Amino acid sequence: MKRRPSFSALSWLSVFFLISAVIFSTLQFVRFSRLRTNYPNTMKIAEVPVGGLNRQEAAQRLLEAYTLPVELRYDDQTILFSPSICGFELDLESMLAAADLERTKQSFWAEFWDYLWGQQIPRFSIPLRANYSDDRLRTYLVDEIASRYDKPPSPAVPQTGTVKFSPGTSGTVLDIDTAVLLIDRSMRSVSNRSVNLPRKQTSPPRPSLQNLKTLLLQTIDLNAFDGLVGLYMLNISTIEEIHFAYQNGAEISTNPDVAFTTASIVKIPIMTSIFRRIDEDEDLETLNLLQKMIIESGNDPADWVMERVIHTSLAPLEVTDDMFALGLENTFLAGEFGLGSPLLKIYKTPANQREDISTDPDVYNQSTTSDLGMLLEDIYLCAENGQGTFKAVFLDEITQTECQIMIDYLSQNKMPSLLEAGVPDVTAVAHKHGWVTYNGIMQTLGDAGIIFSPGGDYVLVIFLYHPQQLIWDNASFLVGQLSEAIYNFYNQNTS
Repeated sequence: MKRRPSFSALSWLSVFFLISAVIFSTLQFVRFSRLRTNYPNTMKIAEVPVGGLNRQEAAQRLLEAYTLPVELRYDDQTILFSPSICGFELDLESMLAAADLERTKQSFWAEFWDYLWGQQIPRFSIPLRANYSDDRLRTYLVDEIASRYDKPPSPAVPQTGTVKFSPGTSGTVLDIDTAVLLIDRSMRSVSNRSVNLPRKQTSPPRPSLQNLKTLLLQTIDLNAFDGLVGLYMLNISTIEEIHFAYQNGAEISTNPDVAFTTASIVKIPIMTSIFRRIDEDEDLETLNLLQKMIIESGNDPADWVMERVIHTSLAPLEVTDDMFALGLENTFLAGEFGLGSPLLKIYKTPANQREDISTDPDVYNQSTTSDLGMLLEDIYLCAENGQGTFKAVFLDEITQTECQIMIDYLSQNKMPSLLEAGVPDVTAVAHKHGWVTYNGIMQTLGDAGIIFSPGGDYVLVIFLYHPQQLIWDNASFLVGQLSEAIYNFYNQNTS
């Protein structure tokens, strides 16, 4: 009888290990299958760890992370900003789809094999995909933040009883463009959801032009001047204008403007007509007469240069025609300066035909503050770029170089009072002054010029008239005060 073979211990051990391996593999298979239905431990979607979560759980976690408010700080104020205000929305479907694609990119069995052998799972990171309304965010910043927390600057204010200004204060305003970028970055981050809102400092604004006009009128009142003041000011770069006539606490209409005797100031129109008729390289004698007429205010040189260049006897009328061609309907010269010079024509203008006000203007030469101001503006613009009214009316008869020469001559007319008294010594003032006396009594005084200041170049023309008498010290001081008030207005940081 044969004996049945028996399993050796080694055989039973082999069977045990085989069964154990099958059980282990089965358990690992089941575990891996469960794990593979969720996202791997190394996966992040939009910086949010979603390892071990299924699709629905991952979506919920993303929503929780990105709907948290962003903390906005403006100085000592803290504002909680909900991303929903600007319509911030996650593109969950596209991000989860990208995550699913990464999760299943490798075949099941290849990935299971790597899992069995404990190979490290690669890291997966899906970038954020979201959108929001830039317009809604900007509207919120303007309406809810800037309108509440911005600190507007305050303008300078006139010092009571003076023509000086107390400096204004700076302000702060929200820098909207930079704030949008910072908030955008915080809404797209899960780790840094706070923003120090950026601000920009704003300089104090100038007072309003109306405040300047009020200051000028108050200055006249404080000086107790009971005559007539005509003033025209034009800031050439900003086109700001002040134009008034004022007497005994009341404004007088400037439509039409008020006629004044121009006296030596009419030499600006004469100079304009001369340069219309000469070349830049004109003979030295003509240029010498021009300089004496403007810089030394010579009357004889004025007559001589008109006779030399324009006409031997009718030059004043041609000067007048030039001014009328420029649209300066109240400016004329009806005779030469020399004593006994004939009156060539009687001019009736809108200004000298007024019946409500009169400065007893000279029938030989007249103008208005606005006419002279516009003529100086024409010279300035011609010198700057060769354009303006001169170019339109006279074509190329007055060149840019000639206008620059005119300004140079006017700048050499030094007068330590009137307009120049109101500005620092280093300020260039291209001007011509003049006054009228009868039997030693002065009744009309004026100064017309271009002031070149750091805060902007402007034209300023001032005339004073008193039917009895102007006292030089008082009248010239008032003109200087008015000039200083305007200079301070445009140069508050330098005055």
